[in-house]
Amino acid sequence: MDAGPYGAPDRELVAAAADADDRAVEGALRPKRLDDFIGQPRVREQLSLVLHGALRRGRAPDHVLLSGPPGLGKTTLAMIISAELGAPLRITSGPAIERAGDLAAVLSTLSEGEVLFLDEIHRMARPAEEMLYVAMEDFRVDVVVGKGPGATAIPLDVAPFTLVGATTRAGMLPAPLRDRFGFVAHMDFYEPADLERILHRSAGLLGVVLEPDAGQEIARRSRGTPRIANRLLRRVRDYAEVRADGRLDRATARAALRLYEVDDEGLDRLDRAVLGALLKRFGGGPVGLSTLAVAVGEESETVEVMAEPFLVRAGLLARTPRGRVATPAAWSHLGLTPPPDAAFAGAATLFDEADIGQGGRLDDGDDEPGTP
Repeated sequence: MDAGPYGAPDRELVAAAADADDRAVEGALRPKRLDDFIGQPRVREQLSLVLHGALRRGRAPDHVLLSGPPGLGKTTLAMIISAELGAPLRITSGPAIERAGDLAAVLSTLSEGEVLFLDEIHRMARPAEEMLYVAMEDFRVDVVVGKGPGATAIPLDVAPFTLVGATTRAGMLPAPLRDRFGFVAHMDFYEPADLERILHRSAGLLGVVLEPDAGQEIARRSRGTPRIANRLLRRVRDYAEVRADGRLDRATARAALRLYEVDDEGLDRLDRAVLGALLKRFGGGPVGLSTLAVAVGEESETVEVMAEPFLVRAGLLARTPRGRVATPAAWSHLGLTPPPDAAFAGAATLFDEADIGQGGRLDDGDDEPGTP
């Protein structure tokens, strides 16, 4: 998909998905133990009980499913699970499992107690899913040899292993697969205080001194996502080293984030363009997704997946059956006065938080205004 006028590189600064540079840096910043993992206290405590209970029994723990928006630490927790168990970690992803044979090749080479991390598990091919059911429950796979009436299934034993699945779209997992996970955890967006702690830890690992007020400034613009917080920290560090003698204080953080067009609420240029078009050109809506995308010079998918989830979660935009509608907070954020006939969110249904990070479509809001 081609980038529009509000695309990279500024869009990537507040995108929750990781690029190659993020993965390289995150590898150095990730905590290695559960006690060092910041935030998600409920998930952390529950997972601690699961792991330590299994260690006391000398058995592999139940399979673990981690769900939630990208950038919240699902991959980090998978690595921590491996470290806590003292077991090797095998990493693959749903899109890489295109056939049942691909999964059989992975499962048949696992050692006893090994942790298999399957990212984006909801994107795995259906035949592989059906094979995984049996592997998770009975630790065996049935390999089909031949075709047609002469085909035979050869059962192969699989060493006991622990599957850690990660998904941003838990609703897309079939119920039989979901039911085979003994522990299911949903990860929520982080509070600013937790993001500040993460930022100060990351700053120490990066060898820079982050003043408390600068940490507060970056944390509140990070959309509740550690990946975005660390990315903003690196950009503020770059600005400080080049233009501020390496000093990471509030003034430097504000100047750097202003340069990168990330405002006080974490909105970037695309977010503000969407709101600006909705308010100034369409009187606050309702307006269809395709019309709104044309107004900002972007593809409809870009607006729906990249901008809308955060705008809805921030209470600035609502999706209704008639189209997108600005809330009073959106008018206030851009310093505009709503007209008397502005359509507010009286009839709007906001996203459920579990769906916000997925960017999923909840309604027919891509129709034109007034379309039933």
